[in-house]
Amino acid sequence: MTSTETGAGTAAGSGPAGLVLAIDAGNSKTDVAVVAADGTVTGTARGGGFRPPAVGVETAVDAVADAVRRAFAEAGVTSVRHVSACLANADLPVEEEQLAAALHARAWGAGVEVRNDTFAILRAGIAEPRGVAVVCGAGINCVGMRPDGRTARFPAIGRISGDWGGGWGLAEEALWHAARAEDGRGGDTALARTLPAHFGLDSMYALIEALHLEHIPNARRHELTPVLFATAADGDPVARGLVDRLADEVAAMATVALTRLGLLAEETPVLLGGSILAARHPLLDDRVHEVLAVRAPKAVPRVVTAPPVLGAALLGLDHVRAAGEIHARVRAFYERG
Repeated sequence: MTSTETGAGTAAGSGPAGLVLAIDAGNSKTDVAVVAADGTVTGTARGGGFRPPAVGVETAVDAVADAVRRAFAEAGVTSVRHVSACLANADLPVEEEQLAAALHARAWGAGVEVRNDTFAILRAGIAEPRGVAVVCGAGINCVGMRPDGRTARFPAIGRISGDWGGGWGLAEEALWHAARAEDGRGGDTALARTLPAHFGLDSMYALIEALHLEHIPNARRHELTPVLFATAADGDPVARGLVDRLADEVAAMATVALTRLGLLAEETPVLLGGSILAARHPLLDDRVHEVLAVRAPKAVPRVVTAPPVLGAALLGLDHVRAAGEIHARVRAFYERG
């Protein structure tokens, strides 16, 4: 992660009334929160998705700025001591540096720390900064951390960085197998029927045509991932094979991260997050637990239910060395009800 500091105080309770600005900016939405010096969450807001590769860094930060403005107004502050930003598309150190500079230029806080948004999910699910998180939503990623500041991570930018899985990847694999089943190049699979049926079509040829000509918008391909899981649950071996492969990937990433951090032999939480893992599909969930039990017997896997912006806030409190009761007050705000 990348951090910039100017004129920050030394004690968690000193400095401006706004202690931490937490930002969790994903591809689909942005959540922000202002945490006061006593741990009270005094302002929150939600904004749109954060997509620098598509719109450019400044335009993406403009979208975050609108949410920050509303949260600041609710909190009655104009700045904070520290900005803790967990951002989608902050996959490489050079991207973290670029995004940290862009946020720092907005003068929202004396210090700015930028991390990949997977760290927010990890920190939201653990009592101390120690553990591993695997996130599977549109894509797949894994990070790990220790209290001494050491981290483990992957580039997680697609096939060129060795990734397999995620909602978009699963949908593409399902389409590939279904197309070959229908035209005879591959073995039979019920996916050849269930995928087009989801869109009210009677063949893979019709679905291929509709996708290619964009009669079905490209963004709707993600709808095929739940169809894949339902087809696997009905016993289709090809669909089941894809689910098993995803589980193996999740376990592999977690095991590598645990090994890099020297945590493989210690009881360590492995947090599972993102829309696909959080859905708790029985076949996937059971397989992940089974494979981890063999590869990382000390791992304690569980699904994260807390909102990621909580993780961004806790990381900010870690940075300013806030007292334990301040951490507890912020966590209680997000976990109540």
